[in-house]
Amino acid sequence: MNAPTGLDFAAIPERIQSEVQRAIMRSIKGVEYFSTSGPSLGSTPKDVLHSRGTMSLYHYRPMSDEIYRVPVLIVMATTNRGYILDLVPGQSFIEFLLRRGYDVYMLDWSAPRPEEKSLRMEDYVLDFIPDCIRRVQADSGEQDVSVIGYCFGGVLSLLYGSIHQDGPMKNLICFTTPIDFREMKLFSNFSDRRYFDVDHLVDSVGNVPPEMILSSFEMLRPASRTVSQIQLWENIWDDEFVKSYRMFDRWATDTLPLAGEYFRAITKDLMWDNKLFNDTMSVGGRAAKLDNITVPILHAVAEHDHIVPYDAAKHLIAKVGSADKEEVILKGGHVSLVAGANAVKRLWPKLDSWLGKRST
Repeated sequence: MNAPTGLDFAAIPERIQSEVQRAIMRSIKGVEYFSTSGPSLGSTPKDVLHSRGTMSLYHYRPMSDEIYRVPVLIVMATTNRGYILDLVPGQSFIEFLLRRGYDVYMLDWSAPRPEEKSLRMEDYVLDFIPDCIRRVQADSGEQDVSVIGYCFGGVLSLLYGSIHQDGPMKNLICFTTPIDFREMKLFSNFSDRRYFDVDHLVDSVGNVPPEMILSSFEMLRPASRTVSQIQLWENIWDDEFVKSYRMFDRWATDTLPLAGEYFRAITKDLMWDNKLFNDTMSVGGRAAKLDNITVPILHAVAEHDHIVPYDAAKHLIAKVGSADKEEVILKGGHVSLVAGANAVKRLWPKLDSWLGKRST
């Protein structure tokens, strides 16, 4: 009997040996995976400039002899930890900014305590952010401050900028920031006012549990966790793959609860009434219209963002009142836009080019 065309019998022992060795390596690395911790994240040297309740303000220690005049304040989303922008050396957005000569501060969040369930939208926009801005001004000795907002941190930054249009914000950069909440399709379905009683939820449990928030994110891609775990097993012999997996998996599951009253306002004002998009938004009785923003603004969005689809973000640049404004659409997803190998090559150099000439 003739051998099937293309079948190389001589290579079979070598292929079998290779697969056996890889299976053994998987078993060894699998034991290592469960018996060791992942890489240390968020390790770029920094000082706690101020801490109050759920808010922490960090100042990162300079890494360049020459520093741009205008300091940078990064405002994180209230559901996620800031270390996504400071993973490990060589893959840290914070480290990149420092080495490029920026004076970097971060407004990061911790879990609100049960007694902080009464925190409102105005506490974030009219208290926490202005407090941090003032402290950055005092610490840096500069009046101007550039603001970078990631995801819902971008929404908070937009609200702050629309109310404080006379300064001291000099530049605004938003990453994957939604303004048309009708286009957050699955989130809109989850929070449909016909079925979702947000008042009962907040009045019953206070702060919204992180498990509920994480589940809503995972429902956007129901099979993604299973697929990623299969990929981990297939590549568990690859140390670099495992390192990357552990970094992003830890961050993705490290979800923070949301203060009850704040969540109530997000649901009613943004998800239900779409007030930011409709120019009817107010915070603490103060109008927050996007066309009040006139500072230079850059909005970076991802082609394959499953959390903030482009349709939810695309109207931002048209609606702000700035003359100096730019949208940049880059390959990647909601996280890979700002962190990882994709971000190192695409977003970070673009941001440096844009912000550097506006920071003197």
